[in-house]
Amino acid sequence: QVHLVESGGGSVQAGGSLRLSCVASGYTNSRNSMAWFRQAPGKEREGVAVIPWVGTTSYLDSVKGRFTISQDNAKSTLYLQMNSLKPEDTAMYYCASTRRLSAGLRVGDFAFWGQGTQVTVSS
Repeated sequence: QVHLVESGGGSVQAGGSLRLSCVASGYTNSRNSMAWFRQAPGKEREGVAVIPWVGTTSYLDSVKGRFTISQDNAKSTLYLQMNSLKPEDTAMYYCASTRRLSAGLRVGDFAFWGQGTQVTVSS
């Protein structure tokens, strides 16, 4: 089965940056769509950024221009570079994967999830 492990979260001040990483293992093949989601306490999980295997990388509107999703296939690692962080970005951030080749920022598109890494942004 697919195993995803996130890292890189922490506490930063508003305007700061963090780089999240997600290391994947257990794939039978590398043709997966990958994404970052986040969930704040008491709120629904929302898609932050996705790299579909087929299609166009997309972002949550509120993070466009600030966050960049990327992946290193050789290292089986997904990244999320987060700049100009805001308190509203505070959440648990989850890495997700799916065999669906044209996935979007929808929780239901994804079958495999990491345990999350906490991002806290103070003002």
